[in-house]
Amino acid sequence: MEKQRLKLALIYGSVREGRLCDKVAAWAKAEMDADPAVEVSVVDPRAFYGSLVVSGSTRGPAHDAALGELRKLIADADGFVVVTPEYNHSYPAALKLVIDAVNEQWQAKPVAFVSYGGVSGGIRAVEHLRQVFAELHAVSVRDAVSFSNVWEQFGGSAQPIASAGRSITVLLARLKWWAAALRSARAETPYAQTAA
Repeated sequence: MEKQRLKLALIYGSVREGRLCDKVAAWAKAEMDADPAVEVSVVDPRAFYGSLVVSGSTRGPAHDAALGELRKLIADADGFVVVTPEYNHSYPAALKLVIDAVNEQWQAKPVAFVSYGGVSGGIRAVEHLRQVFAELHAVSVRDAVSFSNVWEQFGGSAQPIASAGRSITVLLARLKWWAAALRSARAETPYAQTAA
């Protein structure tokens, strides 16, 4: 019997105009697409941000449709790669909005991180995100990819340093292990039943 491919979602962390996230995420997606054992979907906050941000307590059809689509994308995935910049020692508000809009769909699934920024390479954003995902009962993967002074590696025709390729290979191997293990565990016992 053929082994079922793992479904991994690549989550963009920024909605800014001219965002560098497009280049970093494209690099990560190319690495993920090269693995025949995975199927990659993309979750871009730009597709949801405007509809999820509503004034007052009103919610309309656009909000409900965006929320339903986002929940389905997260529910269908076996694991996640979050590509995030660091803004003021943390992660962007648009990413938090996307994370908080979903709840049980994150549970018992692994999350890995590709971060970028200035001298810190976005690692402070990742450390904050690990706490957020732990609260959602997701499992963060220890191995990560971090791009310090990112514009030097993704500006113009510049390319990421060779060690980044080695780092994402390890990240994806660990993510796939957790994704397969947790998918099997969820199939055997739904996560909601563990505390029932």
